[in-house]
Amino acid sequence: MDLSEKAEKGSRRFRYIKFCIFFSGLSVFAQLYLFQPMLPTVAEYFRTTAGDSSLLVSSSTIGMAIGLLFFAFKADSYSRKKLMTFSLISSAILTIISAWMPSLSMLIAVGVIKGFVVSGVSSVALAYLTEEVHISVVALAISMYLSGNTIGGMSGRIFATLLSGEFGWRNAVLIIGIESLVLGLVFWKLFPESRFFNPQETDYSLKVKQMRRFFTDPYMLRLYCMAALLMGAFVSVYNYLTFRLEDPPFSLSHFVIAFIFLMYTFGVFGTMITSRLSKRFSHSRILKGSVIFMFCGASLLLSENIYVVIFGLGLFTLAFFAAHTMASQMTALRAKHGKSSATSIYWLFYYFGSSILGSGTGYILHAFSWTVFISIILFSIGISLILALKNRDSATVKNL
Repeated sequence: MDLSEKAEKGSRRFRYIKFCIFFSGLSVFAQLYLFQPMLPTVAEYFRTTAGDSSLLVSSSTIGMAIGLLFFAFKADSYSRKKLMTFSLISSAILTIISAWMPSLSMLIAVGVIKGFVVSGVSSVALAYLTEEVHISVVALAISMYLSGNTIGGMSGRIFATLLSGEFGWRNAVLIIGIESLVLGLVFWKLFPESRFFNPQETDYSLKVKQMRRFFTDPYMLRLYCMAALLMGAFVSVYNYLTFRLEDPPFSLSHFVIAFIFLMYTFGVFGTMITSRLSKRFSHSRILKGSVIFMFCGASLLLSENIYVVIFGLGLFTLAFFAAHTMASQMTALRAKHGKSSATSIYWLFYYFGSSILGSGTGYILHAFSWTVFISIILFSIGISLILALKNRDSATVKNL
């Protein structure tokens, strides 16, 4: 295959790919997490408990995990662009429909379906980029996608908070749904069709062999485990730091704590820095360095000085997204065959880590203390560092 035919930096095709892939990440993650800051309002509206209302967030994550498992087998049967377009437009329609759901149980059911549908984007986005973009700018393209994920997750939470306070939670959901629909339509019109991939009938025996090969390859398995551990640690910190900041010695107000989501902007810097560093350093070295900085950032969260905590959270966030960007890129580049399966498994571990570790550490915090909680976070990051140290650069190992 002539790499010169692939989208190169400066070309019109690359510009469309870069901006549309950014919009896709923006839409997906704005929708996935829009209910998180509105849970108290929704719980009060439906006269239910905080635990029940939290299912609005976890339902989408569960649907996402189920969808990723499904698309690990079926993604290669569909056109990359058609699958992503369907996912973006149908998920936006489901978000709009959510604004009129009469009960919490129906909202949760729609959340599961939406998570399943939107997983079509995550299951093939990285595969598309490594197939269609010139190797010299793959890192930039992936960083744009992950930046969209980051800004989408941040803006979805912040806009949902502001819009629900001004117009009510139903109108906030409706507005974000309409915005996501517009992004989906722009994607449909401008995103280039694949040139280096043709849909094919699913060969289930081949898929099982591919997945078995990925699961039995130590290199890939270490990346998958890192995805689970690092995402679990990241979600845990953002889930429970608010409890820490409400208590002495900080005693911050809810309004001030809400702006903690602005720290996600450091994630954008993390993905961008990674794309620049990848031109000078090996993938494995960047990954190891990112995990080390993430460990340092988490350590600073033990401080009782608010400025040290803020700095630590910024470093922790930047380093996480740098590590995630590099690990996901290494996964896609490592898999010469079955890229969609390889990246779907990566995201599957990523979201399971978010669910299991992200919830489990909450019980640890409740039973013990913030110090013990952070110790568990540091332990998870430490294991990830050991795994990263064992992985050589992807260019020095035989692709699967």
